[in-house]
Amino acid sequence: MKKIHLLLTAVALILFSSCYTVHTAGNSGKIPPGQAKKMTGSQSAKPYAPGQQKKY
Repeated sequence: MKKIHLLLTAVALILFSSCYTVHTAGNSGKIPPGQAKKMTGSQSAKPYAPGQQKKY
C-alpha cells in the first residue's frame, strides 16, 4: 500500500511539474498608433494614441 501511494505521488509530481504557460508581451494584439493611422487613412495618429483617447 505504501509503494502504491509513493508511486501515485511520484506520477502526480511528474505530471504537474511539466505544466507551464507561455506569457506573451503585455502589448500583444495592439497595433502602434502610426500603423492604425495608415490602416484608416487618417492624417494624424493622435486619436489612436493611448493617452489621447477619451474615456466615457
